[in-house]
Parts: sequence; C-alpha cells; structure tokens
Amino acid sequence: MIRLNLLEETRFEKVPVKVFSNQDEASVKIANRIAALIREKQAKGENAVLGLVTGSTPVKVYRELVRLHQEEGLSFKNVITFNLDEYYPMSPDTEQSRVNFMKKHFFDLIDINEDNIHIPDGTISVEKIADYCLNYEEKISSYGGIDIQLLGIGRTGHIGFNEPGSAPNSGTRLVILNELTRRDASRDFGGKENTPTKAITMGVGTIFKAREIILLAWNETKAEIVKKAVEGEVSGEIPATYLQLSQNVEFVLDKEAASLLTRFDHPWLVKDVEWTDELIKKAVTWLSMHLDKAILKLTDDDYNNNGMAQLVTEQGPAYNINIRIFNELQRTITGWPGGKPNVDDSNRPERAEPAKKRAVLFSPHPDDDVISMGGTFIRLADHGHEIHVAYQTSGNTAVWDDEVLRYLEFVIDLQESIGNDASELKNKYAETIEIFKTKKPNQIDTELVRTIKGLIRKGEAIAGARFVGLPDKHIHFQNLPFYDRSKFSKDFSFEDDIVQTMELLDEIKPHQVFAAGDFADPHGTHKVCFDIILEALMRLRKTKEWTKDCWLWLYRGAWHEYPIHEIEMAVPLSPQEVNRKRLAIFKHQSQKDVPVFPGDDPREFWVRAEDRTSETAQLYRKLGLADYEAIEAFVRWKFED
Repeated sequence: MIRLNLLEETRFEKVPVKVFSNQDEASVKIANRIAALIREKQAKGENAVLGLVTGSTPVKVYRELVRLHQEEGLSFKNVITFNLDEYYPMSPDTEQSRVNFMKKHFFDLIDINEDNIHIPDGTISVEKIADYCLNYEEKISSYGGIDIQLLGIGRTGHIGFNEPGSAPNSGTRLVILNELTRRDASRDFGGKENTPTKAITMGVGTIFKAREIILLAWNETKAEIVKKAVEGEVSGEIPATYLQLSQNVEFVLDKEAASLLTRFDHPWLVKDVEWTDELIKKAVTWLSMHLDKAILKLTDDDYNNNGMAQLVTEQGPAYNINIRIFNELQRTITGWPGGKPNVDDSNRPERAEPAKKRAVLFSPHPDDDVISMGGTFIRLADHGHEIHVAYQTSGNTAVWDDEVLRYLEFVIDLQESIGNDASELKNKYAETIEIFKTKKPNQIDTELVRTIKGLIRKGEAIAGARFVGLPDKHIHFQNLPFYDRSKFSKDFSFEDDIVQTMELLDEIKPHQVFAAGDFADPHGTHKVCFDIILEALMRLRKTKEWTKDCWLWLYRGAWHEYPIHEIEMAVPLSPQEVNRKRLAIFKHQSQKDVPVFPGDDPREFWVRAEDRTSETAQLYRKLGLADYEAIEAFVRWKFED
C-alpha cells in the first residue's frame, strides 16, 4: 500500500528523484555512495572510474570526500577521473578553468595519482580537436567505462555543455555555448564579453554509457528547469530530458530545487492532502489562474474536475470557499504599509498603533530600496513615519571602469578650476589608466578604484533617498566588511557585520524592518545580507524589549516576485506613484542602460521593476479583485520564540 501511494504521488515524474531537506545532507549521502564504490573496488583490486562535474553544485560533495580522505583514510589511489567539460580556448592555469577548479576543490587535497586525472584540454589546436575528442572517448572505454557520472543542470537544461539542440547519441566534441549559459557564467569572467563562446564537452551519448548517473541540483533557481527535465516531454530543446531514456539515472535534489515538482507544488493533483489554510489558499488561487476565472466564479464542478474534489466535499460548497479566500486576498491589500491609525486592524496586514512608526529599510545594494519597494518607501515617507534606509554594501563591484575615469577627470578639472594643485590626482589618474589597460577579467580593483566606485554609488543612493523624502541623518551607509573581504577570500567571519547591524537596529529601535527576501539575486549578496539581519535580530530579541514589537517584512527585487498565495501585504501604487518610483530609480545613473552584472534579464532595472509590479496587479485583477496600476508585495517573517 505504501509503495502504491508513493507511485501515485510521483506519477508525473519520469525519472527516479530523491529529495533531501538541504544540500548538505544530500552532498554527504552522494559522497558516501562514491566512497563505498571506491572501497568496494579497492577490495577487489580494481579501479573506480568517476565522471566529475564542476560548478557550485558539487563543491560540498568534494568537500565531504576530502574529509573522508583526511579524517577516515579514504584513499583515491585506485580512482580514475574524467571531467565533463572545459571552456575553449582555456589555459589550465586560468582561474576560471575546470583544471583550476578541480585542483582547488578536490585533486590537490587527496592522494589521487595525477596520471589518473583527465580533463578536456582547452589549449588543443582547432585542427586537432576532432581527433582529441575521439581519443577522450577511447580513454574512457579503455578503463571499462564510467562507474558513477555526476551531473549538474544548467538553466537551459544543459548537462555538461550539451546545449539545446544536442543529439541524444552525441559524443565528446567542441560546442557553441548558449547565450543564457554565458550570461550565467559571466560573473566568473568579469562580464559576458569576456566569457568564452565555446567549450569541449562529453556528449549525451557518452554520459549515457555510465553505469550510474546522478544529477545534482540545489536551490530554487534550478526548480523550473528541474521540473521540465523530470516531468516534461523528451526534447532536444532541453537536453536533460534525454535522461528520462536512461535506466541508470537518479536526480538528487534539495527541497528548494524540487519545489515545483507536482507532488510538492500541486500535491492535490496526485494524492489526498491535509487541507491547511495555506494549502487551500494556494490551491484556490491556482484553480482560478488555471481556468482563467475569477475566484468568486469558481463552481463545484471546477473543483471536482481539477483534483480538488476532496476540498469541496470536506469544506464546500465552492461558494463558501471562494468567499473565504477572496476575503483573505482582499485583506492583504492596503494603502497604509505603516498601518492605518484609529481603525480596527484585526484584518489588516499592519498594526494601527503606533500611528507614527520607526522603520528601517535595509538595501543590500545601494539601489535595491527604490527598485524593489520604491513605491512603498515613498508612501511610508508621505505618511510621516520615521523612515531610515541602511545601505548594507558599497555596491562598488557593479560600476564600470570608465565611470571611475570620468569622475577622476571631473575632480581634477574642479580642483584646477578653483586654483588648487591637482598634480597628485593626475598621477593617480595616470596610474589608474595603466592598470585598466592590463586589467584581466575579474581582477580585483585597487583600493582607490574600489573607493571611487563606492562613492559613485553612495552619491546616487543619497540622491534617491532624498528624492523619496528622507533627511540625510536617516540615510545610513553600513559598508559591511564581508562585501570586500569576499573578493579576497571565501573563509572569513561575519561577526563584525552582525555586530554593526545590531548596533544600528538598537539605536533606531524600529517597529518595522524591511529586508530583501529575493534570494534569486545572481550575486548572492541578498541572501548574505538577509542572514546578517536575521542573526542580528535574533540576538537582540534575547535582551531588548523593543524587539517584541518589531515586525520583519520581506520584499523581493527585480528578479522575481512572491506567488500570490504567499503575499501578506500588497501595497497598490497609483500611476503617479509609479512615475515617482521610476524617477527615484533614475538617480542611480551608473546602473542605468547596461549595468555591469544584469543577470539573465536584458531589461533595465526600472523596466523590470515596473513590469513586475504591474504583473502582480494584473494577477490580483484576474483573481477578481480591484484593478490597480501596480502592486508591491511583502511577506512577514515569523520568528520562533
């Protein structure tokens, strides 16, 4: 019976899928499977042949294997490795090479024989590539084939560098990289223009020959492509779907990467569920969108015909459920993000009292405040609340080098125009020009350049906050140390970042804290900044009485929005407020037109922001609620006392 229930629950899934609560747990399990194979082969006097992958996904697997070697004596003397791919052209001593990655994270930390390591050669001449790739295949065969092949998955659905259009029987070869793949890799190379356009990769057919294939995927950014690969039709447009044709494959996911699979995203379609308030809200909004019918128009038949018969039977009729969910959504909408004074607030997202609140808006980068919640920012200021904005990082990474020269030229001209000696500045200017001439992709800027880039963004942030209506004394620049430290090392403490944040919070004693909850940010900065805020508040809650009346609201940036059923406060914006928000964003001139790291969305940030809030308003309208120009959405963080 249990087996039948499991099959029913996973009936949309066309490959075996194992889901873990987090990537740490999953990585340890996979490392142990690999270690067991190595030991089994050692006992027989045989080699273990591993197909390896690079990128952030397998790092913790390699880390656990290294631990097993260093602490438990696991030897890799009998291990043969073949890596999936390498950029082309690519020197092995280049920071972004697969060779460098594997040495840094794995090979230099274990006792593997260097002759047993095989990684595609990114320096081979073009005319020799075909023969080289054939020889790579023959080497794999000469060792009896690959025992375990690790895979990641790209957002195009590529495995290795087998991009859309790859054939299921393809072998090792030179390929052209997809534009999205290059955009995703661009941060490692200091911009898309520096990112290779080609790569040498094992083919899909090569991968299929492995006796065991394990595809790893972590985080919600992979959820959409994982769903397509696991539940979609086999298609050359998504090469990972070819894995459905293998009898030896398993997808290993954390719960975020698995979140869009039907059994997690729409569980009522595959099994009987316990209808919690949250799940009912999610299911009803889904049904409304799925049928393109307003919530109040849904019928019993609509519920019965779409996997929700259990709900309408237990809690129906449909009309009663519709009214309940409609009212819940209606109550999320408020034009008073700081709370409306002198009214019953029992069904409102924010408290009525105190009428004038103290609030801190934390902005990870110097423009996230106006991009992500600029309309709400303006509304809070207009309503007379004491608003503070805290810019957590300098954002100096996201400024073009030529902007530095332009500002230096301005200061030199200004100094000379008022009769000051600008010779020292001219020397710095000349030195900076020479540095830029030989600057390599992702090369860390000098302290002077980082300072100038930070000041450029500071000036823009001040202009934006002033435009919203903040006095200068309420504009705080934290310049959290982790931001620049992370450029030099990945091994450092966040303690002083947390302490500094605690001090600012305790100085203001806010009733509201707004923080970025958009962890799809490709820089990763949003997640780090949120963790710092959360840790600061958790510590303060142990000793500071004011924290008991402090609510933490999360907003999302220009990358994506909260789904409707999760939104707890929806702040509608008028056309005039949308325009004011746009003008506030325009103060960030260094980020306009083409920012340094735009992610995979070519639109300007102000366009993304307007489209996103307009789309949210349209979703509310489609559900049958009021028709607004735009809506900014928030979710309240629930502390566990």
